[in-house]
Amino acid sequence: MTGRVLVVGAGGQVGGALCAALGGRAVGTWRTPPPGGLSADLEELAARPSRAEELVARAAPGAVVVAAGMTWVDGCERQPALADAVNRDGPAALARAAATAGARTVYLSTEYVFDGRDGPYDEDRPITPLSAYGRSKAEGEGAVREADPDALVVRTTVVYGPEAHGRNFAYQLAARLGRGEAMPVPADQVSSPTYNPDLAAALVGLLDAGTRGVVNVAGPEVMDRVAFARRLATAMGLDAGLVVPRTTAELGQEAPRPLDAGLEVGRLRRLLPGLVLRAPEEAVAHWAATAPPVPWTASGSAAGPR
Repeated sequence: MTGRVLVVGAGGQVGGALCAALGGRAVGTWRTPPPGGLSADLEELAARPSRAEELVARAAPGAVVVAAGMTWVDGCERQPALADAVNRDGPAALARAAATAGARTVYLSTEYVFDGRDGPYDEDRPITPLSAYGRSKAEGEGAVREADPDALVVRTTVVYGPEAHGRNFAYQLAARLGRGEAMPVPADQVSSPTYNPDLAAALVGLLDAGTRGVVNVAGPEVMDRVAFARRLATAMGLDAGLVVPRTTAELGQEAPRPLDAGLEVGRLRRLLPGLVLRAPEEAVAHWAATAPPVPWTASGSAAGPR
Protein backbone atom coordinates (compact mmCIF):
# COMPACT_ATOMS: atom_id res chain seq x y z
CA MET A 1 0.00 0.00 0.00
CA THR A 2 1.23 3.49 -0.86
CA GLY A 3 1.92 5.53 2.28
CA ARG A 4 1.71 9.32 2.34
CA VAL A 5 0.35 10.86 -0.87
CA LEU A 6 1.14 14.42 -1.91
CA VAL A 7 -2.01 15.73 -3.60
CA VAL A 8 -1.10 18.77 -5.68
CA GLY A 9 -4.32 20.72 -6.12
CA ALA A 10 -6.15 19.72 -2.94
CA GLY A 11 -8.49 22.70 -3.33
CA GLY A 12 -9.95 21.48 -6.62
CA GLN A 13 -12.78 19.01 -6.99
CA VAL A 14 -10.61 16.00 -7.89
CA GLY A 15 -7.94 16.87 -5.33
CA GLY A 16 -10.55 17.48 -2.65
CA ALA A 17 -12.32 14.19 -3.35
CA LEU A 18 -8.99 12.36 -3.34
CA CYS A 19 -7.93 13.88 -0.02
CA ALA A 20 -11.25 12.78 1.48
CA ALA A 21 -10.73 9.24 0.17
CA LEU A 22 -7.14 9.07 1.44
CA GLY A 23 -7.93 10.47 4.88
CA GLY A 24 -4.82 10.86 7.03
CA ARG A 25 -2.56 9.62 4.26
CA ALA A 26 -3.09 12.80 2.21
CA VAL A 27 -0.74 15.78 2.23
CA GLY A 28 -2.38 18.54 0.22
CA THR A 29 -1.10 21.61 -1.58
CA TRP A 30 -2.99 24.74 -2.54
CA ARG A 31 -2.19 27.84 -4.57
CA THR A 32 -3.35 29.78 -1.51
CA PRO A 33 -2.96 27.32 1.36
CA PRO A 34 -4.88 27.29 4.63
CA PRO A 35 -2.87 27.78 7.82
CA GLY A 36 -0.21 25.09 8.00
CA GLY A 37 -0.85 23.92 4.43
CA LEU A 38 1.68 23.58 1.64
CA SER A 39 1.76 26.01 -1.27
CA ALA A 40 2.24 24.90 -4.87
CA ASP A 41 1.56 26.66 -8.17
CA LEU A 42 2.22 24.64 -11.32
CA GLU A 43 3.22 27.71 -13.34
CA GLU A 44 5.83 28.53 -10.70
CA LEU A 45 7.07 24.93 -10.62
CA ALA A 46 7.46 25.04 -14.41
CA ALA A 47 9.67 28.11 -14.11
CA ARG A 48 11.53 26.89 -11.00
CA PRO A 49 11.87 23.08 -11.01
CA SER A 50 13.95 23.28 -7.84
CA ARG A 51 10.77 24.36 -6.07
CA ALA A 52 9.22 21.00 -7.01
CA GLU A 53 12.20 19.22 -5.47
CA GLU A 54 11.81 21.23 -2.27
CA LEU A 55 8.09 20.47 -2.12
CA VAL A 56 8.56 16.71 -2.54
CA ALA A 57 11.40 16.64 -0.04
CA ARG A 58 9.29 18.46 2.53
CA ALA A 59 6.25 16.21 2.08
CA ALA A 60 8.29 12.96 1.84
CA PRO A 61 5.48 11.09 0.06
CA GLY A 62 5.32 7.64 -1.45
CA ALA A 63 3.36 9.10 -4.37
CA VAL A 64 2.66 12.48 -5.91
CA VAL A 65 -0.73 13.06 -7.56
CA VAL A 66 -0.95 16.00 -9.95
CA ALA A 67 -4.65 16.81 -9.56
CA ALA A 68 -4.22 20.51 -10.34
CA GLY A 69 -4.27 21.88 -13.87
CA MET A 70 -5.64 24.48 -16.24
CA THR A 71 -8.97 22.92 -17.23
CA TRP A 72 -10.76 25.97 -18.66
CA VAL A 73 -10.82 24.80 -22.26
CA ASP A 74 -11.49 28.17 -23.88
CA GLY A 75 -8.98 29.86 -21.56
CA CYS A 76 -6.31 27.42 -22.73
CA GLU A 77 -7.13 28.36 -26.33
CA ARG A 78 -6.54 32.03 -25.47
CA GLN A 79 -3.37 31.40 -23.44
CA PRO A 80 -1.66 28.30 -24.86
CA ALA A 81 1.72 29.12 -23.31
CA LEU A 82 0.15 29.23 -19.85
CA ALA A 83 -1.69 25.99 -20.55
CA ASP A 84 1.60 24.33 -21.51
CA ALA A 85 3.31 25.57 -18.35
CA VAL A 86 0.50 24.41 -16.06
CA ASN A 87 -0.52 21.18 -17.79
CA ARG A 88 2.88 20.00 -19.08
CA ASP A 89 5.96 21.68 -17.63
CA GLY A 90 4.90 21.98 -13.98
CA PRO A 91 3.72 18.35 -13.80
CA ALA A 92 6.94 17.20 -15.50
CA ALA A 93 8.99 19.02 -12.84
CA LEU A 94 7.00 17.26 -10.14
CA ALA A 95 7.45 13.89 -11.83
CA ARG A 96 11.23 14.38 -12.01
CA ALA A 97 11.32 15.36 -8.36
CA ALA A 98 9.15 12.39 -7.39
CA ALA A 99 11.29 9.93 -9.35
CA THR A 100 14.47 11.31 -7.80
CA ALA A 101 12.95 10.89 -4.34
CA GLY A 102 11.76 7.34 -5.03
CA ALA A 103 8.08 8.30 -5.17
CA ARG A 104 5.57 7.48 -7.91
CA THR A 105 3.66 10.04 -9.97
CA VAL A 106 -0.01 10.11 -10.94
CA TYR A 107 -1.06 12.59 -13.63
CA LEU A 108 -4.71 13.46 -14.26
CA SER A 109 -5.50 13.71 -17.96
CA THR A 110 -8.61 13.95 -20.12
CA GLU A 111 -10.59 12.59 -23.06
CA TYR A 112 -9.71 15.86 -24.82
CA VAL A 113 -6.47 14.18 -25.94
CA PHE A 114 -8.73 12.57 -28.60
CA ASP A 115 -10.40 14.25 -31.59
CA GLY A 116 -13.87 12.86 -30.84
CA ARG A 117 -14.53 11.48 -34.31
CA ASP A 118 -15.15 7.84 -33.36
CA GLY A 119 -15.39 7.32 -29.62
CA PRO A 120 -15.59 5.93 -27.06
CA TYR A 121 -11.84 5.48 -26.68
CA ASP A 122 -9.75 2.89 -24.90
CA GLU A 123 -6.24 3.54 -23.60
CA ASP A 124 -4.47 2.24 -26.71
CA ARG A 125 -6.07 4.52 -29.28
CA PRO A 126 -3.72 7.13 -30.87
CA ILE A 127 -4.11 10.56 -29.30
CA THR A 128 -5.15 13.34 -31.67
CA PRO A 129 -6.09 16.47 -29.70
CA LEU A 130 -8.03 19.29 -31.32
CA SER A 131 -7.56 22.13 -28.83
CA ALA A 132 -4.77 23.86 -26.94
CA TYR A 133 -6.13 22.24 -23.78
CA GLY A 134 -6.04 18.78 -25.32
CA ARG A 135 -2.55 19.33 -26.74
CA SER A 136 -1.20 20.56 -23.40
CA LYS A 137 -2.61 17.50 -21.65
CA ALA A 138 -1.33 15.10 -24.31
CA GLU A 139 2.13 16.62 -24.05
CA GLY A 140 1.80 16.55 -20.27
CA GLU A 141 1.19 12.81 -20.38
CA GLY A 142 4.35 12.30 -22.41
CA ALA A 143 6.49 14.65 -20.31
CA VAL A 144 5.41 13.03 -17.04
CA ARG A 145 6.02 9.50 -18.29
CA GLU A 146 9.43 10.49 -19.65
CA ALA A 147 10.38 12.00 -16.29
CA ASP A 148 8.96 9.06 -14.32
CA PRO A 149 8.70 5.80 -16.31
CA ASP A 150 6.67 4.28 -13.45
CA ALA A 151 4.05 7.05 -13.62
CA LEU A 152 0.34 6.40 -13.81
CA VAL A 153 -1.71 8.54 -16.22
CA VAL A 154 -5.44 8.59 -15.45
CA ARG A 155 -7.74 9.92 -18.16
CA THR A 156 -11.16 11.06 -17.05
CA THR A 157 -13.92 13.38 -18.23
CA VAL A 158 -16.99 15.45 -17.26
CA VAL A 159 -16.27 15.17 -13.55
CA TYR A 160 -19.11 16.20 -11.24
CA GLY A 161 -20.21 15.80 -7.65
CA PRO A 162 -19.62 17.52 -4.30
CA GLU A 163 -16.83 20.11 -4.25
CA ALA A 164 -15.86 22.97 -1.98
CA HIS A 165 -16.14 25.70 -4.62
CA GLY A 166 -19.36 24.46 -6.24
CA ARG A 167 -18.23 25.11 -9.81
CA ASN A 168 -18.77 21.89 -11.71
CA PHE A 169 -21.62 21.26 -14.14
CA ALA A 170 -23.97 19.77 -11.55
CA TYR A 171 -23.82 22.96 -9.48
CA GLN A 172 -24.36 25.15 -12.54
CA LEU A 173 -27.34 23.05 -13.58
CA ALA A 174 -28.90 23.05 -10.11
CA ALA A 175 -28.50 26.82 -9.80
CA ARG A 176 -30.05 27.64 -13.17
CA LEU A 177 -32.91 25.18 -12.99
CA GLY A 178 -33.50 25.95 -9.32
CA ARG A 179 -34.22 29.56 -10.33
CA GLY A 180 -36.57 28.35 -13.06
CA GLU A 181 -34.17 29.42 -15.82
CA ALA A 182 -33.60 27.51 -19.04
CA MET A 183 -30.09 26.13 -19.54
CA PRO A 184 -28.65 25.55 -23.03
CA VAL A 185 -26.62 22.35 -23.22
CA PRO A 186 -24.73 20.89 -26.20
CA ALA A 187 -26.66 17.98 -27.69
CA ASP A 188 -23.82 16.87 -29.98
CA GLN A 189 -21.11 16.33 -27.34
CA VAL A 190 -20.97 12.70 -26.21
CA SER A 191 -18.95 11.71 -23.17
CA SER A 192 -18.76 9.59 -19.99
CA PRO A 193 -19.83 11.68 -16.96
CA THR A 194 -17.75 10.75 -13.91
CA TYR A 195 -18.83 11.07 -10.27
CA ASN A 196 -15.88 12.47 -8.32
CA PRO A 197 -16.05 10.11 -5.28
CA ASP A 198 -15.84 7.18 -7.73
CA LEU A 199 -12.84 8.77 -9.45
CA ALA A 200 -11.15 9.27 -6.08
CA ALA A 201 -11.81 5.67 -5.03
CA ALA A 202 -10.33 4.47 -8.31
CA LEU A 203 -7.23 6.62 -7.85
CA VAL A 204 -6.62 5.19 -4.37
CA GLY A 205 -7.13 1.64 -5.62
CA LEU A 206 -4.80 2.08 -8.59
CA LEU A 207 -2.16 3.75 -6.42
CA ASP A 208 -2.24 1.00 -3.83
CA ALA A 209 -2.06 -1.65 -6.56
CA GLY A 210 1.10 -0.05 -7.96
CA THR A 211 -0.51 0.49 -11.38
CA ARG A 212 1.55 2.23 -14.04
CA GLY A 213 0.85 3.31 -17.62
CA VAL A 214 -2.47 4.73 -18.81
CA VAL A 215 -5.88 3.88 -17.31
CA ASN A 216 -9.25 5.41 -18.15
CA VAL A 217 -11.39 6.25 -15.12
CA ALA A 218 -14.84 7.45 -16.13
CA GLY A 219 -18.51 6.87 -15.53
CA PRO A 220 -20.22 3.63 -16.58
CA GLU A 221 -22.27 5.10 -19.44
CA VAL A 222 -21.58 7.08 -22.59
CA MET A 223 -24.23 9.73 -23.23
CA ASP A 224 -24.69 13.15 -24.76
CA ARG A 225 -24.62 16.21 -22.52
CA VAL A 226 -28.36 16.83 -22.84
CA ALA A 227 -29.20 13.31 -21.66
CA PHE A 228 -26.76 13.75 -18.78
CA ALA A 229 -28.26 17.11 -17.78
CA ARG A 230 -31.83 15.83 -17.93
CA ARG A 231 -31.01 12.72 -15.91
CA LEU A 232 -29.26 14.82 -13.28
CA ALA A 233 -32.17 17.26 -13.18
CA THR A 234 -34.77 14.51 -12.75
CA ALA A 235 -32.75 12.87 -9.99
CA MET A 236 -32.42 16.25 -8.26
CA GLY A 237 -36.18 16.86 -8.47
CA LEU A 238 -35.73 19.77 -10.90
CA ASP A 239 -37.51 20.50 -14.18
CA ALA A 240 -35.62 18.60 -16.88
CA GLY A 241 -37.71 20.45 -19.47
CA LEU A 242 -35.61 23.55 -18.80
CA VAL A 243 -32.60 21.82 -20.38
CA VAL A 244 -32.49 23.23 -23.91
CA PRO A 245 -30.58 21.26 -26.58
CA ARG A 246 -28.16 23.27 -28.69
CA THR A 247 -25.42 22.34 -31.10
CA THR A 248 -21.83 23.15 -30.23
CA ALA A 249 -21.77 25.53 -33.20
CA GLU A 250 -24.80 27.38 -31.84
CA LEU A 251 -23.17 27.79 -28.45
CA GLY A 252 -20.14 29.46 -30.07
CA GLN A 253 -17.57 27.74 -27.87
CA GLU A 254 -14.15 29.13 -28.66
CA ALA A 255 -12.05 25.96 -28.58
CA PRO A 256 -12.95 22.90 -30.66
CA ARG A 257 -14.48 20.04 -28.69
CA PRO A 258 -14.26 16.29 -29.26
CA LEU A 259 -17.89 15.55 -30.11
CA ASP A 260 -18.17 11.75 -30.38
CA ALA A 261 -15.97 10.92 -27.39
CA GLY A 262 -16.29 9.04 -24.11
CA LEU A 263 -13.86 6.66 -22.43
CA GLU A 264 -14.00 2.87 -22.25
CA VAL A 265 -13.28 1.48 -18.78
CA GLY A 266 -12.66 -2.21 -19.45
CA ARG A 267 -9.05 -1.99 -18.24
CA LEU A 268 -10.16 -0.28 -15.02
CA ARG A 269 -12.77 -2.96 -14.33
CA ARG A 270 -10.16 -5.69 -14.80
CA LEU A 271 -7.72 -3.93 -12.48
CA LEU A 272 -10.29 -3.06 -9.80
CA PRO A 273 -13.20 -5.50 -10.21
CA GLY A 274 -14.90 -4.35 -7.01
CA LEU A 275 -14.93 -0.65 -7.89
CA VAL A 276 -18.34 1.05 -7.98
CA LEU A 277 -18.97 3.40 -10.92
CA ARG A 278 -22.25 5.25 -10.49
CA ALA A 279 -24.75 6.42 -13.10
CA PRO A 280 -26.20 9.94 -12.57
CA GLU A 281 -29.21 8.76 -10.57
CA GLU A 282 -27.09 6.66 -8.22
CA ALA A 283 -24.58 9.48 -7.89
CA VAL A 284 -27.23 12.02 -6.87
CA ALA A 285 -28.65 9.62 -4.27
CA HIS A 286 -25.17 8.96 -2.86
CA TRP A 287 -24.39 12.69 -2.84
CA ALA A 288 -27.55 13.51 -0.89
CA ALA A 289 -26.86 10.75 1.64
CA THR A 290 -23.17 11.38 2.24
CA ALA A 291 -22.10 14.91 1.31
CA PRO A 292 -24.52 17.60 2.50
CA PRO A 293 -25.27 20.36 1.81
CA VAL A 294 -26.51 19.57 -1.68
CA PRO A 295 -26.99 22.33 -4.28
CA TRP A 296 -30.45 21.40 -5.52
CA THR A 297 -32.62 22.23 -2.50
CA ALA A 298 -33.71 25.75 -1.65
CA SER A 299 -32.43 25.42 1.91
CA GLY A 300 -29.20 23.63 0.98
CA SER A 301 -30.11 20.90 3.47
CA ALA A 302 -29.44 17.23 2.99
CA ALA A 303 -33.10 16.51 2.30
CA GLY A 304 -32.22 15.08 -1.09
CA PRO A 305 -34.26 15.13 -4.32
CA ARG A 306 -37.83 16.26 -4.03
